[in-house]
Amino acid sequence: MTTTLDGRRVLAIVTNYGVEQDELVVPVQHLRERGATVHVAAVDDAPVRTLVGDQDPGTQVDPDTTLDQVDPADYDLLLVPGGTLNADALRLEERALAIVRAVAAAARPVAAICHGPWMLAETGLAEGVRLTSYPSLATDLRNAGATWVDEPVVTDESGGFTLVTSRTPDDLDAFLGAVEQALTD
Repeated sequence: MTTTLDGRRVLAIVTNYGVEQDELVVPVQHLRERGATVHVAAVDDAPVRTLVGDQDPGTQVDPDTTLDQVDPADYDLLLVPGGTLNADALRLEERALAIVRAVAAAARPVAAICHGPWMLAETGLAEGVRLTSYPSLATDLRNAGATWVDEPVVTDESGGFTLVTSRTPDDLDAFLGAVEQALTD
């Protein structure tokens, strides 16, 4: 049975360069096909230039809004895609950090894949949670107080909000199933 996400609102936050193509495009398309309203918020209103494997040019995505224009209270779930360049730059954006903190503080789900969990370390939200990510982040996340595991998808609710994490685009099927579950719980 296909999950219906009618009425659900999802926010994806990214920089304008370097997000891993499939970690943004596939979830956005998947969630929209199931009825969710999905907004992509970028640092500015210029097109988002995605990459494949952190190096090859990918699909260009027009953002729906900017980080400065977002009200986190308008959304049921926050999506933080990876891409090394994207995630590293995004964690330096104070507005992006404020959005992540606000969603978690409101006990709404946060879903982060690949390098996206760097935002959890940067915001202090990794402390005491069980999660996964791209393997190169394991030390950073452990140092931030997380229990890092090498699994396709991990859902953890011990931080006061539902956290869904995955390792790479290869885990997108499991990740999207867990994201749907978080949106319907």
